[in-house]
Amino acid sequence: MANPYESFNLHTTSEKFYIEACDHGSTDVLTIDRVSMEMTLTVRRDIPPSAVTQPICGVMGTIRLVAGMYLVVITKKKKVGDLLGHAVWKALDFDVISYKKTVLHLTDNQMQDNKAFLSMMNSVLHTDGFYFATDYDLTHTLQRLANTSPEFQEMSLLERADQRFVWNGHLLREFIAQPELHKFVYPVVHGFITMKSCCINGKVFEWNIISRRSCFRAGVRYYVRGIDSEGHAANFVETEQIVQYNGSKASFVQTRGSIPFYWSQRPNLKYKPKPQISKTINHMDGFQRHFDSQIILYGRQVILNLINQKGSEKPLELAFDKMVTSLGNSMIKYVAFDFHKECSRMRWHRLQILVDMVAEMQDEFGYFLVDVDGKVLLQQEGTFRSNCMDCLDRTNVIQSLLARRSLQSQLQRMGVLHMGQQIEDQADFEKIYKNAWADNANACAKQYAGTGALKTDFTRTGKRTQWGLLMDGWNSMIRYYKNNFSDGFRQDSIDLFLGNYAVDEADLTTPLREPKDWKFLTLPIIMVVAFSMCIICLLMAGDTWTETLAYVLFWGTASVVTAGVILFNGRDFVDAPKLVQKEKLD
Repeated sequence: MANPYESFNLHTTSEKFYIEACDHGSTDVLTIDRVSMEMTLTVRRDIPPSAVTQPICGVMGTIRLVAGMYLVVITKKKKVGDLLGHAVWKALDFDVISYKKTVLHLTDNQMQDNKAFLSMMNSVLHTDGFYFATDYDLTHTLQRLANTSPEFQEMSLLERADQRFVWNGHLLREFIAQPELHKFVYPVVHGFITMKSCCINGKVFEWNIISRRSCFRAGVRYYVRGIDSEGHAANFVETEQIVQYNGSKASFVQTRGSIPFYWSQRPNLKYKPKPQISKTINHMDGFQRHFDSQIILYGRQVILNLINQKGSEKPLELAFDKMVTSLGNSMIKYVAFDFHKECSRMRWHRLQILVDMVAEMQDEFGYFLVDVDGKVLLQQEGTFRSNCMDCLDRTNVIQSLLARRSLQSQLQRMGVLHMGQQIEDQADFEKIYKNAWADNANACAKQYAGTGALKTDFTRTGKRTQWGLLMDGWNSMIRYYKNNFSDGFRQDSIDLFLGNYAVDEADLTTPLREPKDWKFLTLPIIMVVAFSMCIICLLMAGDTWTETLAYVLFWGTASVVTAGVILFNGRDFVDAPKLVQKEKLD
């Protein structure tokens, strides 16, 4: 496999971009014509001396906005660590550069739209968690890479990447069409990666977590739930735990993803909107398609459904159980565990009930293990597919417990842990382990829900604390605000970035300028005025108490009635996505 280049200089003139490969011995230069948009290979001597030069860390790709094409480049990176001897990088900063030298050809409305689209691009790019490697395939697990053909090994990183996890796939469409340009770009994954050098019993080993977030059915918490017609689940994340010691390698893979049938939970100003299961779509087609693909990719499936088995979540649990039974596939096992009920009143030790319940199945699945000579000793034959409502907080807690149990077996087999030793008793490593899984929870939560995860005090310390409950309350308040008043913009940003919505330069109007309903402006103003008058009447009493009471009752009633009307029409007041068809959201 010809690896992509690792470092570049971007030379800019009024007519062209020149992307110069700066690796030792390389002379290649990628030239992009800013007018015709043609991309060709040339050599260093063709770069004009007048060009403005800046170092860049990589090319994310190109995207078309209202003003024309834009080049997206990585301008800052940080090394996360080495995986099997290959450097893994985190992209920290980006630049979105216009092909056009001016926007004077645009109308005022088009300039506003273009500015909004640029803001969306930057919103996604600066959502923490973009990673890449120039000489290693981060999109595949160790087990998948070990089971590939020689032809696969000869492919470029772009050609062989698992498209589920290539977040810049849409941006790279022009590059993919020209194989000679593949050395200038690489797939970028979104999620979380941590790499730690650890020591137990004086034996140093490398311990890593890689969470790969799927770009299929990607989006934000309430606007993207369930599955699409292809069987892709919302907030699907593949998490791989890797251990390296003395040349041996072990890997344990788990997945998380939204409950895989057609349901929605649209924001409507209520703290927790009621989930709605679609009554018009045949759920079994998408449901079967989802699990067929999961079985092909991961083997046997054990579903760990952690949602409440009463209240508004109960219909989802009943429907999930019924669909698994109807499917009748012996490769799928369904386990329901009411996380909140079992762990209520700080009874977090009861999580061990679930771990013990699935222990035998976990032992049957095993994990992937390769010895120092590269010989495959064990294969992982199935995965746990965990979910709660958001597939964030409860899910991450359970995944960390199952990963620890797998790690216990791996470290014993590798000779790091002595017989009878438990990971929980290795204080230094246990602290690293818990903090890394809590960081994983925070990363996944920020990308989907917009805030850090809940319950991370348990993941970090092994117990629930009053401070943790307070922080969960604070994060829940922020989630409420974002879900109702800023997630429409975030959803639009993701759809634009991933190519679910394509900007057409020839289209003079975009969905961004849809007029707001009169209620959106009028009712909040009436409510604020009425509430303010109520307070003023209380502070500035009238001549008699009856007069004061009358004014307070009038304005108080007006504010309460207006608030009730706003809540009744809640969907009209939330920040809904504008760039996707409404039927996709309902």
